[in-house]
Amino acid sequence: MMTDPIADFFTRLRNGMQVRHPSVDMPNSKMKTRIAEILQGEGFIRNFKTKEDNKQGLLRVYLKYHNGSPCVRGIKRVSTPGRRVYVDKDHIPKVLNGLGVAIISTSQGLVTDQICREKGIGGEVVGYIW
Repeated sequence: MMTDPIADFFTRLRNGMQVRHPSVDMPNSKMKTRIAEILQGEGFIRNFKTKEDNKQGLLRVYLKYHNGSPCVRGIKRVSTPGRRVYVDKDHIPKVLNGLGVAIISTSQGLVTDQICREKGIGGEVVGYIW
């Protein structure tokens, strides 16, 4: 039984990039699909596909490399099931002074830290990626 599927998603990405796999597979969910959309929009991954099976589905993430090194330098889970981390609109974190991205779960869905600042909303900090 998996207690933190988002941490598992981040770990699979991290491990796949360390051994230079072209893609990684994992169980699918709406939240993981939205995180993959954000990562693709920010240029950290090439693409992703969802595949239906008789269970919950499969999410395949195609990893992106630049001159042989992964585009993702680091990925970190911030809010865990045992310790939730919330921020208001005035305390939205900057990752590496704006070079990275904070993924934040808000009332308007999963968005990046930049969108939170533009809309003036806060929420739960899911993780950092740089």
